[in-house]
Amino acid sequence: MRVPVSWLRTMLPGLTASADEIGAALVRAGLEVEQIHRVGDDVQGVVVGRVLDIEELTEFKNKTIRYCHVDVGGTVHEVVCGARNFAVGDLVAFATPGGLLPGDFHISTRQTYGHTSDGMICSARELGVSDEHAGILVLPEDSPVGADVVDLLGLRDQVLDIAVTPDRGYALSMRGMAREVAAAFGLPFSDPAATDVPAAGDGHPVRIDDPEGCDRYVARTVTGLDLAAQSPTWLQRRLTLAGMRPISLAVDVTNHVLLELGQPLHAFDLAKLTGTVAVRRAKPGERLTTLDGQDRALDTEDLVISDDSGPIALAGVMGGATTEVTSTTTSLLIESARFLPVPIARTARRHKLPSEASKRFERGVDPELAPAAAEAAVRLLTELGGATAMGTTDVDQHSEPLVLDLQVGLPGRLAGRDYAPDVVRRRLEDVGCRVDGDDVLRVVPPSWRPDLIGSAELVEEVMRLEGYDSIPIVLPTAPAGRGLTSAQRLRRTASRALATAGLLEVVIPPFVSEDSLEALGGGMTPPRLVNPLAETEALLRPSLLPGLLDALLRNVGRGLGDVALYEIGVVFPAPGSVAPQSPSVSGRPTRDEIAALDAALPPQPRHVGVVLAGQRNGHPVDWADAVEAVVGMGRALGLALGTRPVEWGPWHPGRTAEVLLDGSRVGFAGELHPRVVERLSLPAGTVAAECNLDVLVAAAVAAGPVRAASISPYPLASVDVALVVDHGVRAADVESALRIGAGELLEDVRLFDVYAGPQVGAGKRSLAYSLRMRAPDRTLTDAEVIAARDAAVAEAGRLHGAVLRTA
Repeated sequence: MRVPVSWLRTMLPGLTASADEIGAALVRAGLEVEQIHRVGDDVQGVVVGRVLDIEELTEFKNKTIRYCHVDVGGTVHEVVCGARNFAVGDLVAFATPGGLLPGDFHISTRQTYGHTSDGMICSARELGVSDEHAGILVLPEDSPVGADVVDLLGLRDQVLDIAVTPDRGYALSMRGMAREVAAAFGLPFSDPAATDVPAAGDGHPVRIDDPEGCDRYVARTVTGLDLAAQSPTWLQRRLTLAGMRPISLAVDVTNHVLLELGQPLHAFDLAKLTGTVAVRRAKPGERLTTLDGQDRALDTEDLVISDDSGPIALAGVMGGATTEVTSTTTSLLIESARFLPVPIARTARRHKLPSEASKRFERGVDPELAPAAAEAAVRLLTELGGATAMGTTDVDQHSEPLVLDLQVGLPGRLAGRDYAPDVVRRRLEDVGCRVDGDDVLRVVPPSWRPDLIGSAELVEEVMRLEGYDSIPIVLPTAPAGRGLTSAQRLRRTASRALATAGLLEVVIPPFVSEDSLEALGGGMTPPRLVNPLAETEALLRPSLLPGLLDALLRNVGRGLGDVALYEIGVVFPAPGSVAPQSPSVSGRPTRDEIAALDAALPPQPRHVGVVLAGQRNGHPVDWADAVEAVVGMGRALGLALGTRPVEWGPWHPGRTAEVLLDGSRVGFAGELHPRVVERLSLPAGTVAAECNLDVLVAAAVAAGPVRAASISPYPLASVDVALVVDHGVRAADVESALRIGAGELLEDVRLFDVYAGPQVGAGKRSLAYSLRMRAPDRTLTDAEVIAARDAAVAEAGRLHGAVLRTA
């Protein structure tokens, strides 16, 4: 909304603040002032001149040029001009050499058409007054010669460009903005809509067939409009500053009323109407040619204005060509209606026809404004166009206003500062409310504020008019809490364990494509979104792997060869049940309705996923790294996770383990199948793991807090052993035997190498372990370390036939 400050000052005579001060006050009241345009500063050196003589230069083919002398008050300038709408003795706007016009157009003396042109006679458009450029601007006869045209015509102005939010339709008018400025500066406000209107009678017949689309329709008829009447300069100037183009008197008047009061109007050529004007929905098969020349097929949901001939306008959006006001129109039907927001918004979007009128109807128009707006338009047409006001029709079906209760202390309690009762009352009255009562105020919102529907909206009005900056910034005292739950702490422990192991956490949207699931082997039936952000990703993920692998591929594609990522998030392994009927939005859903909605949701377990590629700890990643990542996380949770070989899904057979908790599967870890690697263009040897974190956390909660191991101040003793076992012996089983045999001195054991080859024989493999030993009360001797090692090897040999490798 463009708000000329000069127009504001005519509505608020006591307003002396500058444009910057007005803008700051409006921002303080919750409105967004995007920019302040300073108009007229780009016009310099333009003065009033009198035309002394005119010489017609006829020697130029197909173009008549005039050579004139212009007196600007003691100095006579010669000038060449092509316009023909002025005569000797006329007063004109003359730009002297060195002057400046809008568009950074500098005036200088130049030779043209065989004469010296020492300046320029200006048109209205060249001065930025209006779009009129058919001829030069002839000034009133009483204009003083030599006077500055900018000051004479009031061209210097400031225009506030304000972004109006959808809930403040009243602010899309000078009336609404003047009310806001008056409240901000404590000025009296005289409502321009508070005017006497004639009683209904002798008007054109009107019928409202759809009260859900229109609840008030005022029609005024005028006749005898002077075809030669033009919009005065002040009216054109206002429209231009407000961002509209002057067209004709009838159109300019309706646009002026729209900008001043916020009520969209439409003028029909009365002579082209046949029968009763009706507001209804379009019928199947109806068409309408709108004012932009487009022949439009109407939808049965479109709200239209019709007469006996059929649709004549898209209500609240655009008029029709059959009843268009033309240069020969002398009789008008002025429509001033209140169309309801939803049908207008839908019609405008359906036909891709946003307009100044639809923008206001979509936000809500004052139902009490229609008669006053029609009267304002008729008054201007009679004063400026010599028209005669005839009949009035007013079909009114709008409902009574709400009555709201407001505890006088509620604004203060919600804002955290005191508002005196008289301040609360005064601010609500500034808005336009009628207020009664003492401790509990009975508030009737004004008709132009359909957004005031409860006590919360009333509190907001008090707070914003008093200034949001007056509300103290005080951190509230947080109630004593119990901190994180056990499950929350354990999930954080799991995340820290993976991060400590050198993995980077990522957070990935839960949407996946069918192709990504097929690449992993398919066989999954996740929920499908009804309204996805992208049709290519219309499924909710049944696994974390698609997103993690996509993130890995993206990082590799950007030159990162070594990638180690993990994610903790919910998955959707199965679709939910059929959703029940949506509850009503008229109130809070019942407990049964909420329970039914919850029951229809798909299961959403929380998983942890890991992907690794490239180098890790100085060697290429292999399936053991994926296993160690989840087993190490389990240790951090206080759980002893086991593994055993398995062939499943997208993992490589023979290089995959299922992760076990108390013998039950909780996940998988290993190298991805070469088929998956090739289809997704992943680095060779990419490994991954995924486990059900909810199951692990629940087991850790049941087991109780993990007792921290005592820290020995004595040095660590480390010894490595390589054991040859049959190929079918599980590494985890050998590790368990080593732990049993080494006894209490063993602090940790880790598998660091697996070898199968001719040095160990066919059907055999070598498992290399690092044994870390430490005593809590002494430094271990070499003999103690060797004895513990030998006991560990012996136990592995007894249980699994392991033999110490010697070569």
